[in-house]
Amino acid sequence: MSDPGIVFAGTPDFALASLSALVDAEHNVIAVYTQPDRPAGRGRKLTASAVKRFAQDNGIRVMQPETFRDAEAAEQLAALEPDIMIVAAYGLILPQNVLDIPAQGCLNVHASKLPRWRGAAPIQAAILASDPATGVSLMAMTAGLDSGPVFRDQSIDIGADENAGELHDRLAALGAQLLITSLPAILEGTMNAEQQDESLACYAPKIAKQDALLDWSLSAAECHRRVRAYNPAPGAYFFAGRDGEATRVKVWQATPVAGVSATPGTFVQYDAEAIVVACGQDGLRLESLQAPGKRRALAHEFVSQLDLR
Repeated sequence: MSDPGIVFAGTPDFALASLSALVDAEHNVIAVYTQPDRPAGRGRKLTASAVKRFAQDNGIRVMQPETFRDAEAAEQLAALEPDIMIVAAYGLILPQNVLDIPAQGCLNVHASKLPRWRGAAPIQAAILASDPATGVSLMAMTAGLDSGPVFRDQSIDIGADENAGELHDRLAALGAQLLITSLPAILEGTMNAEQQDESLACYAPKIAKQDALLDWSLSAAECHRRVRAYNPAPGAYFFAGRDGEATRVKVWQATPVAGVSATPGTFVQYDAEAIVVACGQDGLRLESLQAPGKRRALAHEFVSQLDLR
C-alpha cells in the first residue's frame, strides 16, 4: 500500500508525541480529530488542545466534534475515506459504526501494558499500585473499553521517586517510537494482534480531585505514592491549620521516613529543617508544598510563610 491516508485522533501532550512522530516520518495524515476548545487558566479562556495547535501549524485539517454519537460526525469521517484511524488519549468514545469506517480499522496508542490498567488513568494507577514497571500498547480498537487485541507492547521500569508527569513524558515518547516502528507492518497486514487475557484486566477510572486527598491513616509509602501519582494533576493535598481554620495545602514532593510513631496527621517536625507528618505506618517528609494563592515552596520556605500546627 502506498501512502495510506491516516486520520489521527488525540487531545493532550501524550497524543502530541505520536502525531508529531507521524508527521516527522512523513506519513500521510489527512485530518486530525481533537476535542473542542475548553476553558483553561485563571481567565477560563477557550484554549485549543496541544494536538490542534500542532495540526494547525503543520497545515493539517482539524475536526472537533462534541460527540461521535450523531450521524453527521460519522458521515464527515467517512467522507475522508481514511485507511486507518490512529487514536491516542482522544477522550471521546468511538461507537462501533465509527470504528468500522477506516478501511484498516482504528489503532490505539495506550499508556499501559494491556490488559493491565485499561481506562482513563493508567499512568496514575500504575504508580498507586506500586507496579515495578508499566509500558505502552498498540491495540486494535473494539467497542469494549481498551479490550481489543494487541499488536505490540513495550515495557519500562517505574522509578522509585518518579511522578506521573515524568512517567507520562517517557511513555509518550515510547508510544510514539513504538507506533512508528510498528505501523508499516500493521498497514501491510504482516503483524498479527493477540487477544488480551480478560482474567488479568484491571481498570483505571478517571481521576476526581477528591481522590488526591492524603489520608494520613495510610502508610507513609502509600501516601508517597499518592503524591507521585497526582503530580502534576490534580495535586495531592491535605487540610491543616490553626484556630479552627482549615488550609488546603498541596504536596508536590515527599519522602517516607521510617521509625515515626505518633497519631496519624500529627506534625512530628515543623521547622526550617523539615516538615514531617505521622502516618498510619512511619512518617512522610513533605519537601515541596503550596498554600492557596502561593507559589510552590521548599519546606524551609513554607514554614516561614505559614504555621499549620
